Amino acid sequence: MLIRLKMKRFLRTIALTACIAAVACNPNTYKEINYLQDVAADTSMVMPVNTGLLIQPQDQLSIIVTAREPKLAAEFNMAVASYQAGSEIASLGGSYQRLTGYVVNNDGDINFPGLGKLHVIGLNRWELQKMVVDKLAETGLLRDALVTVEFMNFKISVLGEVARPGTYTINGDKITVFQAISLAGDLTIYGRRDCVKIIREQGGNRKVFNIDLRDTDIFNSPAYFLQQNDVVYVTPNSVRAGQSTINENYFKSGSFWMSLGSVAVTVVNLVLNIIR
Repeated sequence: MLIRLKMKRFLRTIALTACIAAVACNPNTYKEINYLQDVAADTSMVMPVNTGLLIQPQDQLSIIVTAREPKLAAEFNMAVASYQAGSEIASLGGSYQRLTGYVVNNDGDINFPGLGKLHVIGLNRWELQKMVVDKLAETGLLRDALVTVEFMNFKISVLGEVARPGTYTINGDKITVFQAISLAGDLTIYGRRDCVKIIREQGGNRKVFNIDLRDTDIFNSPAYFLQQNDVVYVTPNSVRAGQSTINENYFKSGSFWMSLGSVAVTVVNLVLNIIR
């Protein structure tokens, strides 16, 4: 009887050890997967100032001018392009209309009706709106103009260990790293929260920012607010990297250890039933 009791305790210890090993070897621990771990309850933080997207070469801008007399404003607006069925950009076989925009050249200029060349690089859309309104008034072309500027080609790409990698078109001119990750369906369980790279091309240079989604310092990063054509790359963790190799794949994965723990529990229960 004593031997049987000791055997039961021994087997249960084995099962418990296997389960603990499964959890310990599983990479999906709290410290690896939770965002903003250093945020205490009811925390208040100062919001970083977002000046909006700055206009860059090759940006496509929608600039719409309105006034009390629509006919006076019409000459300053670009035409709406129409495409018929069969054209490359027609939608679903029907006609398609799209507002044409101003493309910023490599020198940072656009040609605006009545005003000629405008140097717009480095401005945000509100600054450009004010520039156009002021110049129309100064030249006497339109004194009560209301100008609206929008980015037409604001796109970002999200790659790596996310549920839905791809390129996303953004409405408006503000999006954060967290919002971009949300668009892509969040990180997979194999994505490293501490190693997300933002690749940005700006002023003829390519910059790479490394951010940690687990740390509130992310809010102070210049890459927290994304810019046009940014690439967000989520680095795979060691488990995913191990699965891609021949020699160190399955035995380093959490699924292997979870399976091992499950088998151990099953064997223990079977042995216990036999010796009762």
